This record gives sequence, C-alpha cells and structure tokens, in this order.
Amino acid sequence: MKIHPLITTTEALSDLCERLAKSEFVAVDTEFMRENTYWPELCLVQIANTEEAAAIDPMADGIDLKPLLDLMCENDDVLKVFHAGGQDVEIIVNLTGKTPQPIFDTQIAMMAISQSEQIGYANLVETWMGLTIDKGARFTDWSRRPLTERQIEYAIGDVTHLATIFPRILKKLIKTGRGLWLDAEMEKLADPGNYLTDPAVAWKRIRQSGRNPQVLGRMKALAGWREAEAQHKNIPRGRIMRDETLADIASHPPKSQADLAKVRGLSTAWKDNDIGKRLMKILAEAEPLPKSEMPDKETRGAPLGKEGALVADLLKLLLKIRAREIDVAPRLLTRADEMELLAAGMRDLPVLQGWRFEVFGKDALDLVEGKLAFAVERGKLKMTHIDDVVVAATELDEPDTLAAE
Repeated sequence: MKIHPLITTTEALSDLCERLAKSEFVAVDTEFMRENTYWPELCLVQIANTEEAAAIDPMADGIDLKPLLDLMCENDDVLKVFHAGGQDVEIIVNLTGKTPQPIFDTQIAMMAISQSEQIGYANLVETWMGLTIDKGARFTDWSRRPLTERQIEYAIGDVTHLATIFPRILKKLIKTGRGLWLDAEMEKLADPGNYLTDPAVAWKRIRQSGRNPQVLGRMKALAGWREAEAQHKNIPRGRIMRDETLADIASHPPKSQADLAKVRGLSTAWKDNDIGKRLMKILAEAEPLPKSEMPDKETRGAPLGKEGALVADLLKLLLKIRAREIDVAPRLLTRADEMELLAAGMRDLPVLQGWRFEVFGKDALDLVEGKLAFAVERGKLKMTHIDDVVVAATELDEPDTLAAE
C-alpha cells in the first residue's frame, strides 16, 4: 500500500479524493481535541483504500476540506468504513450538517459475528491480523504543530489496518447471513439527529429523581440555557455548571442571586456577575413541565417486585446462553433494561420484533409465559421447551400403553 506524505494543500487533497472516489470503500479515522471546547477541534483526518493511504492536515494554512467532505457526504458510490466512528461522524456532521453516506462501522459489525460488544481498535487488529499496535502516540496533543513522523505513522495505521480487515469482516457477515441484522444499527449511525444537540432536550440526559413538574420544568430551562451558553462560548458544558449542581438548583432554587454564593459547585462570583443574572432570569421564567413531556415511568425502571426481578434474572441468563450458542454480542440482541420491561409485562419492545424475535425474543417470551425451562445436559446449561418435554415423555410411555392393550 502506498503511503503519501502529509497532505497540507487543497490541490493535493483534490487529487487524492478524485482517486479515492473510484474505490468501492474507504477507511476513515480522525484525530481531534475537545477537552477545552464544546465543539471537537478537528486536527487530522486519515483515509485509505486497499491501494493508498494518507493523512490530511485540516489545520494547514489555506487548505479547503471541500473535496474530502464531498467524498464523505455526496458520493453514494463509495462506502465509508469507520471503527467506533460515532465521534468521527459527529465532526463531519458539525462541518456539513450531514453524515457520511453510505456508512459502515466495524465495531458494530463485530457484534454480529462474535460476542465482542465494544471491541477496541487495537484488539480488532490483533484478532484479525495478529499485530500489536504501538499505543505510544494515543494520548498525544494532535493540535500541536509540526506533527512528528511517529505521530503521522501511528495515525495512518488506524486506516491501513482497517482497510485490510473490513473485507474480511464483510466476507464473514455474508457467510453467516447476518448483514441484515446490522441495517437498523447503521441507520442510527447515519442519522444526523444523533449528533446535533438541541438545547430544548438537553435536560433528558441529566439524571432525575421524582416527577415533580415544577422541578423538571426548571431542569429543562436550566439545561437548555447551559447548553446554549456552552455552545456560544465553545467550552464544555461542565465548565458552565456540572449536572449535579444543575439538578440541585432545579430542586432547591435560590431565592436571590446572592444565594448563588451558597450553592455547592458554583464560585462566589456568581452572586454578582452577569452569568448569575442570566441564571436567575431563567429560573424566574421557567414553567412547569407539561404533562405531554413528562418522562415515561417505564423509562425510569420497571416496577418488578421480587418475582419480576427473578424473571428478569432468568431472561438475562437466557440471553447469555443464546448469545454464546450463536456467537453474537448480547447487546446486539437486547439490553438489560429491556429484559426488565419484558419481565414487567411490556410487549411493545424491539426484542419482540423482526429478526430479534426469531433469534431470541420468541424464546424470551416463552420463558416469561412458562413455556421454557432450563436444564443441565452433560454439564452444560441449555434451554428446553416444556412442550418438547411433554412430547418426549408421552413417546416414552407409548410402548407400555400398547403392551397393556
């Protein structure tokens, strides 16, 4: 594979993208910094097909990333392959408002052909290629210039190995016939809405206790205000105020700006400064959360009780057995909270739909309804349908019945 020198000009980038546009797929990765900013700062882009690879410097003077972004978002003929690509995709969405199309994530794909739920890139390379990656440059400051040869070599390795591994993963997916299982997962990855933060719904990410409409209304108002402040200043939302502090203020709102000096997690300067004034204004204008926006009780945990909790534990055991039998990551089939909802009596669940129902949901439902039992055979735990046991017992009894006649 040909490795190009670091690309720092629009002309060189255009030439590279023109060639890559003729590929069936490209492997993509990015290096970025976001410790001190709200928006991730793109520092390097790596891209490869089976013939060539390059690192692109988006911080180079005068470089225009349009050829690369067009390849990512406008060329539907080239598959874009990432590994654990959520944050990489987020950067592209921030730059274009679009996600790469079409898209494939090898970490997600591994869930369909192995029991690996979130396999890291280093483990992926070791599994498929038997190579150990040098992790020395992993925590480097990618925003510093100039980049060293070691940094560039390390970064390009993320896509050269991926370009080799992807066809092998695809071949196994085709062989197992599980490619369709991943359609919904890849659709989520390709949905721009997953990466655009709407301040109006920012409150839903904060852990809540209770369902008081006044408290939740203040939490919604405060979370939206904090998000907008962080976006405007381009600093992490936690630099404005931590979640715990926000939730505390929503539950116990200060009566005056002077009282902000007593709030744990805020500096005393808030009692006099402008941001403190804005916070108090938001609190004063906050309205109770409408009934239509109240969080669903089911999303806050199923009311199981002792018996229900036991059924949920049996479902989780069943999930482990089935995942091991078919060599698939349990998380691809369902989640622990969904098992609790099933045990609590809910039926409108993803696990009871489509391929998940055929692979696991049907047996899970049978277990809840008392049609499935566990048995130990030759030292291994297995599942047994009650109907099958009854039929087997009946067949064993038949010769005696005939003899009696």
